[in-house]
Amino acid sequence: MGIFSRLTDIINSNLNALLDHAEEPEKMIRLMIQEMEDTLVEVRSAAAKTIADQKDAERKLRRLDDAQAEWQRKAELALSKDREDLAKGALIEKSKLAEMAAQIQEDLEHLSEALGRHENDVIKLESKLREARAKKATIEARYKTAENQLRVKRSLYDTRIEDAFLRFDKVDSRLDRLEGEAEALDLGRGQGRTLADEFASLETEDAIQAELDALKSKLKPAKKADQ
Repeated sequence: MGIFSRLTDIINSNLNALLDHAEEPEKMIRLMIQEMEDTLVEVRSAAAKTIADQKDAERKLRRLDDAQAEWQRKAELALSKDREDLAKGALIEKSKLAEMAAQIQEDLEHLSEALGRHENDVIKLESKLREARAKKATIEARYKTAENQLRVKRSLYDTRIEDAFLRFDKVDSRLDRLEGEAEALDLGRGQGRTLADEFASLETEDAIQAELDALKSKLKPAKKADQ
């Protein structure tokens, strides 16, 4: 089913209002253009037929004019020969042709009016078509821009990207920890021991040796008892 029910619907249509209420404006404008183009073909076809009918009527009218002129000549010839009866018969035939010519002339006037209407319809249709095509180009550009924006935003909010960055953060944290441990191992290295450090080391060694000797003395009686 078409969007427009008749030619006047297209000519009087408000494209903006129709598109504002459309669920799919892009599809709607394509259908509008298709229907306008089809209607334009029909109007041009009707105009072509009208022009053909007009040419045919003009051709018939010329033949009738020639025929009337011939009967006029015959009537004059008959009168010149004192044949009033023949002259009267010729004038009757001429009168019949004149009636036919008058009818064709009237048809020609109607055809001319119809052709004028077709021409106006073509002009208005072509204007609507230009408007619709411009609207189509605007809609397509807006849709393309919107799709690109949506694609970018979906990429920005894609959880896979967030997950990747989280993994990067974890790797950075692990590297920071490893680097910290390596730096901690280097703390104090490369610096000479003080005299106090040396004596403290000796005193620690003496204390450990004394404790070891005491433990050995404690264990000796136990070994003799076993023997």
